[in-house]
Amino acid sequence: MTPERLLIACQSKGIDRVAVTDHNTISGALEAKALDPERVIVGEEIMTSNGELLAFYVKEEVPPELAPLETIERLRTQGAFISVAHPFDICRKGHWEIPDLHEILPLVDAIETFNARSMLPSYNRQAQEFASQHGVLSTVGSDAHTTGEVGKASLFLPAFNDAESLRVSLGQAEKQVSWSPPWVHLSSRYAVWMKRTDSRLSADRRG
Repeated sequence: MTPERLLIACQSKGIDRVAVTDHNTISGALEAKALDPERVIVGEEIMTSNGELLAFYVKEEVPPELAPLETIERLRTQGAFISVAHPFDICRKGHWEIPDLHEILPLVDAIETFNARSMLPSYNRQAQEFASQHGVLSTVGSDAHTTGEVGKASLFLPAFNDAESLRVSLGQAEKQVSWSPPWVHLSSRYAVWMKRTDSRLSADRRG
């Protein structure tokens, strides 16, 4: 999904703000923000050595595979908002073990308690229960890879314009969520395959 198609989908669905959190890069988010500065929040989904983190209001890209505490320190230095991505979804490489979650819990702002692409509803329920037990704020994510998935998980909350005001507003948020069926994952696999194919073709042409 291109930034242009994402923004068209947001406009058609009445989505006022959208966090663009590509895996381990902010290049796509920056491209989208250049097209629609008021609507787009620059973010990143970062694979640490122990699990994935979501960051919003990112100014500098954070590389993958760092220790969680180092990743968090880099994000805190630039004033980002930090959430734990799909912590209990064991179908994904980026899920978290309980001891690791407890270690980072005092240092993050929120936990993603609903991810529309989680393979089983129980993974989201576990996340919600964990967040409630520990008094942690909740985020939800469409995890959209196609325009049809945009807005599957949305928050309605008071106006905010930076990480600090987001923390305040999130405590008053109302959720509107719906689950994406498992077949949507095929679109992601297809996109990866196409990217690899394009890379091979480019290499062949250069050769």
